[in-house]
Amino acid sequence: MNANPVFSLHIPTKILFGCGELRKLATEKLPGKKALIVISSGTSMKKYGYLDKVVELLQENNTESVVFDKILPNPIKSHVMEAASVCREQKCDFIVGLGGGSSIDSAKAIAVMACNDGDYWDYIPAGSGKGRPVTKALPVIAIPTTAGTGTEADPWSVITNEEAKEKIGFGSTLTFPVLSIIDPELMISIPPHLTAYQGFDAFFHAAEGFLANCATPISDLYALEAIRLLYKYLPVAVKDGRNLKARAKVAWASTLAGLVEATSCCISEHSMEHAMSAFHPELPHGAGLIAISEAYFETFRNDCMKRYMKMAEIMTQQKSNRPSDFIDALVRMQKECNVYQLKLSDWGVKEEELPLMVQNARDTMGSLFTLDPRPLTDEEVLQIYQKSFR
Repeated sequence: MNANPVFSLHIPTKILFGCGELRKLATEKLPGKKALIVISSGTSMKKYGYLDKVVELLQENNTESVVFDKILPNPIKSHVMEAASVCREQKCDFIVGLGGGSSIDSAKAIAVMACNDGDYWDYIPAGSGKGRPVTKALPVIAIPTTAGTGTEADPWSVITNEEAKEKIGFGSTLTFPVLSIIDPELMISIPPHLTAYQGFDAFFHAAEGFLANCATPISDLYALEAIRLLYKYLPVAVKDGRNLKARAKVAWASTLAGLVEATSCCISEHSMEHAMSAFHPELPHGAGLIAISEAYFETFRNDCMKRYMKMAEIMTQQKSNRPSDFIDALVRMQKECNVYQLKLSDWGVKEEELPLMVQNARDTMGSLFTLDPRPLTDEEVLQIYQKSFR
């Protein structure tokens, strides 16, 4: 970060946080009268009654709703286009993203395409996208049932163009949620391995945003508190998913890490993972990040030593004397969460694909490489992949 930073802060999202806060959906002023509720193709939103509860609370607030339930864990463009068509046909005037980051990210993209013509990739400013300006979008309400992406507090939406094998993050001031309700009671059903994957996604949002060359004093505050909370409470939530205190701390850390993304930015670790899960959509985003993280952060260890030591100190609550203390603490945290040295081959990643992923990361999310503490060469990117491959 510059010694004399110049930055702006504008996050136009009303955040309601806390156990039981979902009830406020019945009394909050809503941005429309008919909602398209976007959920995943999985069973959890219906099985645990979350969908029925949201429909019921909207009805109490004199608001109709329609459900779109096809979203995949790595959401795809064709579903965005299909849902936008449903939204227009049903005359919905706002979108509710209910579920994990995939549902909320999709809600943002659907909100764009419900108001704009053509194809979603016409508006993507990277890869094979055409970069057309987005001038309007429907309002979005975010109701996360996972703690990881922080998408409830930032404008970003990550969607995969399945034909082009491009997974690209995109957003604008129009895609900030107008209202986000973060209720940790909706998160107790997440299984341990997914709790860990999602929690580490939040951790890397904070750590990358702290190292980014666009970090600001306000993003540093958000990032360090997110890192502290996750180091302390994520292993607890992984071991005991019904521990509401741990769930709430992890949920707040995820939202803080989303605020990091709204005031700083991720760096190239995210570009590299997006390339991996563009090739292998079955690879959970957090798992991909975990798999490459040790080699990735080792690469920058001597480029921002004070920042590494600051993160180590906030994690361990002990004085740090060397930047590798951060990497040691990161490894310890992964071991405590039972996700150390994940095998990318378990999700079908092949070693011969790694050079293709280097190019894909540059082509689709090249902008994040410009925010790294120092420029990485293609050879260094390939080495990170190779060192991480199991």
